Amino acid sequence: MKRKVKVLVACGAGIATSTVVMKKVEDLFARNQIPVEIMQIKIAEASAKQDEADILISTTMLPTEYKIPAIKAMAFLTGINTEKVENEILEAVNSLD
Repeated sequence: MKRKVKVLVACGAGIATSTVVMKKVEDLFARNQIPVEIMQIKIAEASAKQDEADILISTTMLPTEYKIPAIKAMAFLTGINTEKVENEILEAVNSLD
């Protein structure tokens, strides 16, 4: 995949936990040499912004269904099962056109 993957990183308020997750996502994409553009948002904004993104990564409960893959990334905060979430993200990226 050569095009930039557009990722929404969401938490409840769009500030604290999404900042931590954003860094981990940046690192994951860098390690896998995948160009990425990350937008940090509040989960409430996800529905409105999903059309401009490829993947949603969230640290909070997902209030609805989305048209794009939505991945819960609490593992990046707890440190438990981070590899599983990283694999989920990479699978979602690989399934994009």
